[in-house]
Amino acid sequence: MDAREVALLVLNTCERQGGWSDGTLKKQLSVAGLDSRDAALATQLCFGVIQQRRRLDFYLQSYSNFPLKRMESKVVQSLRLGAYQILFMDRIPHRAAVDSAVELTKKHSKNKRAAGMVNGILRTLSRNLENLPDIPKDNLAEYYGIWYSHPTWMVEELLHRLGEEGTRACLEANNTPVPVMGMVNTTKVTVQQVIESLEGQQVEVRLHPWLECCLLLSHTGNLEELEAFQKGWFYVQDPASRLAILASGVQPGQTLLDVCAAPGGKSFAAAIQMEGQGNIISCDLHPHKKGLIERGAQRLGLSIITPETVDGRQRVEQWVAQFDVVLVDAPCSGLGVIRKKPDIRDKEVQQVAELSAIQQAILENACVYVKPGGTLLYSTCTTRQQENEDVITDFLKTHSEFQAVPFSLPDPIGEVQQGMLTLWPHQHGTDGFFICKMKRQGEHP
Repeated sequence: MDAREVALLVLNTCERQGGWSDGTLKKQLSVAGLDSRDAALATQLCFGVIQQRRRLDFYLQSYSNFPLKRMESKVVQSLRLGAYQILFMDRIPHRAAVDSAVELTKKHSKNKRAAGMVNGILRTLSRNLENLPDIPKDNLAEYYGIWYSHPTWMVEELLHRLGEEGTRACLEANNTPVPVMGMVNTTKVTVQQVIESLEGQQVEVRLHPWLECCLLLSHTGNLEELEAFQKGWFYVQDPASRLAILASGVQPGQTLLDVCAAPGGKSFAAAIQMEGQGNIISCDLHPHKKGLIERGAQRLGLSIITPETVDGRQRVEQWVAQFDVVLVDAPCSGLGVIRKKPDIRDKEVQQVAELSAIQQAILENACVYVKPGGTLLYSTCTTRQQENEDVITDFLKTHSEFQAVPFSLPDPIGEVQQGMLTLWPHQHGTDGFFICKMKRQGEHP
């Protein structure tokens, strides 16, 4: 089994059975036993096809007399893999891309004529690279949706918020590769020690341009095999999540409740900011995710974190008014992390329409855990107003004991006067993310 066949099987499984491509890919790579180079190619092919699928399908359908939706799934995946290599991978000869797609079709299709069809479609695509069919421009959201392979409903929302230029920049950023972000565990080690260790294992390391203790990593190979990772010297986290903890202002010796914590990154960031002094309770609804938090905290040596299995919508009476900081990183549409999780592009607007009710329910319950004078921090990894500003506006209307308060973050962000901030990949180089800091009126007892 080679890299292209692994990618085909992963893409087919995800399309037919659902599930996240990263988990499916990890399992398939383990079965295939590919070396690191072929595993990297399989990963690029799999994620690349998912990321560019709508645009790929537009061109493939333009050269096919038979609807893609009526073809066998594995035949469609073979076409997409071939088209992706032709359109987006300069180092792979077009003939090799076509031939490999044809061979995959012969192996996996029940239709003996399918291989000839795949060969014809891809060769026509290859011959017409300088004269590809025009994507209709009469509907801007539809045009951008096809060209950048995003759902049209999402593009419409972005156009409403960002305008044409901002939307185009955001969509381009969503299709740009992202380096691994490593956050240094300063309770154990210095930044320089981590850099020296990583560079000693041929990892390319750059300091983040404006966020302290954040390293941009390339050529990492398997992260879990790096000595610095095994020693708990760093963990992987987008800068946006670290900024949320900075905004919270949590201090050493305080108590923090992370209501929707898995896999634990914000709890880890808080424990490091608290210098290992104080108490953190990290909750998640699913028992197996409690284990993720527990193992991460143990590896990092962050003993102040206590994982719990708790539904964020269910009241825990002994926690009422007990925490200096309550963090609600609410379940959301995840549209802000599309550049890392391209599967999210498949979401329909109906799938995210009911999320605000869940977010409001969690916020409504979690707010009672804040001490008088304490902080309630609401965050999501989406940029949708319906899941962010609208949720906060509705909450503050019925909770006069809370008010949004200013907070300060490193430049180029600086002071956030209104207490609410949306981070954008094209503006800040982070995930799309929302942060709101609120204070409960009254003095600490």
